[in-house]
Amino acid sequence: MIKDAAGNAIELRCTYDPATKGGDAPDGRKVKATLHWVSAAHAVRAEVRLYDQLFAKPNPDDVEPGQDFTANLNPNSLEVLPVCYLEPSLANAQPGEIVQFERQGYFCVDSDSTPDKLVFNRTAGLKDTWAKVQQKVSTIRKAIQTSETRRSSRL
Repeated sequence: MIKDAAGNAIELRCTYDPATKGGDAPDGRKVKATLHWVSAAHAVRAEVRLYDQLFAKPNPDDVEPGQDFTANLNPNSLEVLPVCYLEPSLANAQPGEIVQFERQGYFCVDSDSTPDKLVFNRTAGLKDTWAKVQQKVSTIRKAIQTSETRRSSRL
């Protein structure tokens, strides 16, 4: 990768081996990475809206006395990316149409989308962050229970 004086990427030098498409090489070589890119010169511009969990806690009613569920609203539940460059094939995408953005998730064309201003809403990400959080909580609870069991057996 070639960077300018400010550290911004200005050029990427790489090789393309069509035999490794999909990550498998017929000669047994291991593919380190696969790049997915869109030519800025040929891309279509669109607004992309990234929706996340509406609440910061799994149980929105888990609040301090005197508060209601709105105290647990996730301030980062919507991130709007006003200028994104997408595959040219999406230029004629119609409202309601569903597409997958490589390694990002599934997106639906917004009902307010027009040919002059395409808008895509993420409907499902490829990674479930709640599952990871729940797994960590479960692991911590098991560790605490094990620790308490050991401590009580010593008494």
